Amino acid sequence: MNIHTETYLIDGPVGQIELALDLPDGARSTDGVPAESPAAALKGVVLVAHPHPLFGGTMDNKVAQTLARTFVQLGYAAFRSNFRGVGKTEGLHDNGIGEREDLLAVIAHLRSLPAFADLPLVLAGFSFGTYVLSHVAQRLVLAGTPPLRLVLVGTAASRWEVAQVPLDSIVIHGELDDTVPLSSVMDWARPQELPIIVIPGAEHFFHRKLHVLKRIITEAWRV
Repeated sequence: MNIHTETYLIDGPVGQIELALDLPDGARSTDGVPAESPAAALKGVVLVAHPHPLFGGTMDNKVAQTLARTFVQLGYAAFRSNFRGVGKTEGLHDNGIGEREDLLAVIAHLRSLPAFADLPLVLAGFSFGTYVLSHVAQRLVLAGTPPLRLVLVGTAASRWEVAQVPLDSIVIHGELDDTVPLSSVMDWARPQELPIIVIPGAEHFFHRKLHVLKRIITEAWRV
């Protein structure tokens, strides 16, 4: 499948936010702008959150891109955004607090677009992005607009206070992750009775295991 990526800026709580929108070619117009009504060609929309910006994390991180491309191939429009201080996104790193407001602004933006306003929303994050998205999901639930599902990869449970998530969330972790030990994710998941999918031999960045990550998500979406 050919994937078209468009990057642009929107206004956020503390300045501009840089976005990337990934679409299958069939869901865009000939001039590259999202079609007014591609809903017939799309099953939903996914917002992907990237790893820690102070350690090189960007929306172009290979795991974040794998998440976006996997969902595009599943028939979704995929939005990725840079956190504060990354790329063209303005502002300073706020330890995941202000970043929640930024992602809520991105969601408000995509919901303002007729093409995506009524599509089911999936939240998918990697590492630091899982922490931010877990709290964004809680805010959406409280607002009466819960996401369809969460996908959390390399959940940063040893470093951040990751919120509880719905039981149908897909949580994937590497067996050999030494950035976020698997045991800390188990400690976070245990009180929730939340299953964890462990990829044998995988470390935090899933080097040479991205195809497995993609397969797990794709198979889960077929159920």
